[in-house]
Amino acid sequence: MDMTQLLKGVLDAAVLAVVEQEDGYGYDVLRRLRAAGLADIGDASVYGTLRRLYSAGALTSYVVPSDEGPHRKYYGITAHGRQMLATQRKEWQEFTGTVAGLLGNRNEAA
Repeated sequence: MDMTQLLKGVLDAAVLAVVEQEDGYGYDVLRRLRAAGLADIGDASVYGTLRRLYSAGALTSYVVPSDEGPHRKYYGITAHGRQMLATQRKEWQEFTGTVAGLLGNRNEAA
């Protein structure tokens, strides 16, 4: 199964879920997604998703100075982003329930 295609379909929801837990800057969001099990996720995909969700009004951003390098742009979820995430969670549950039913354990004799 091509995991990159599956990730494309759920990346918005995954990013929103991570930022809902705690605001984060780009690399931090990427690190948390990978730590959650999405090890194959690409840097550019996450950064592009953050920008797109910000442009759509799902995320807000603010800059935090850093003593260890350049300032970091943090992202936080907006009320619109929470609504989007709630909808995506519901759709995901319905979809995975349907697919689980189709692919479920079949003990049929061949």
